[in-house]
Amino acid sequence: MPLAKAIRMLAGSLLVALLLTTTTQAQQASAQQASAQQAWPQRAVRFIVPLGPGSATDISARLIGERLQKRWGQPVVIENRPGGDGFVAITAFLQANDDHTLLYAGMGTFTAHPYLHDKLPYNRDDIVPVAGVSNIVVTVAVPESLKVNTLAELVSLARAQPGKLNAAAVPGITDFITSAFLKNANLEMARVPYRDINLSLSDLGEGRIQVAMLSLSMVQPQVQAGKAKLLAVTSRNRIPSMPDVPTVVEAGYPVLELEGLVGLYGPKTMPIALRERISGDIRAVIDPTLAERLAATGQVLNVTTPAEYAAAIEDQRAKVAAVAQIIGIKASP
Repeated sequence: MPLAKAIRMLAGSLLVALLLTTTTQAQQASAQQASAQQAWPQRAVRFIVPLGPGSATDISARLIGERLQKRWGQPVVIENRPGGDGFVAITAFLQANDDHTLLYAGMGTFTAHPYLHDKLPYNRDDIVPVAGVSNIVVTVAVPESLKVNTLAELVSLARAQPGKLNAAAVPGITDFITSAFLKNANLEMARVPYRDINLSLSDLGEGRIQVAMLSLSMVQPQVQAGKAKLLAVTSRNRIPSMPDVPTVVEAGYPVLELEGLVGLYGPKTMPIALRERISGDIRAVIDPTLAERLAATGQVLNVTTPAEYAAAIEDQRAKVAAVAQIIGIKASP
């Protein structure tokens, strides 16, 4: 056999062997990844929450966590990390860099960050959606002692007393649209920052805070005690349990409209198959009791897939960008 032909045959044999080896390794790696996902979780799972105990986000995290730990056979630990406009929780989540540590937060926690801060301690792609769980009802609340009954009356009072009223809001997009509302309505109010927004509740009840943009679950006790009242809800539709409370659009202030979808996020290294599996597990543990308990805290079940959650996030980012353009705020680089 000519030497050249022999060399070609040998090279072909080596190429086939290399391709077979590469294919086998890829199949083994894929099988190992699938096996690891199937075995997940292998230890306790942490949900890091950017708000304190008692917030709507915290409540839904605990309710869904109780059910998931039964399904998973591993503890689900809720870790509250309030403060820093969500940065405390986001930093703790990213530093863990672990598929057993998930961020449990509203998408509004970070969608407004580029417009509120000159520099962000994380990249947008560091946080990937896993599953939406519920929509949180956000309210515009005032102290009973303020003696206003509508958003229009509040605006009139604020204009008559520039700089004398105080306002507070949940960090993130709620705080952002509150700022947009004040600027759009040409109102001067002192903004009161809280490391834990739950601390604003006593100030609201005692009249030290005159306007609060808070979830219904947070403000309900003050309303039930007769210390605060609700002027509007930021959702598109009125809430069945509060049919007399108008939406912000009905009240004439559409800039305040906000749908707050809350759920789980994972690190960018989390495989899509695992994210889809977690989403499926959440859907599997949903029951009427959970829906009722969430409804009692001003939440509506809205379980989504990773793709659906990602689409909802992009919709909110578009809304935030539109609001920012109206009030003249540019995104940070």
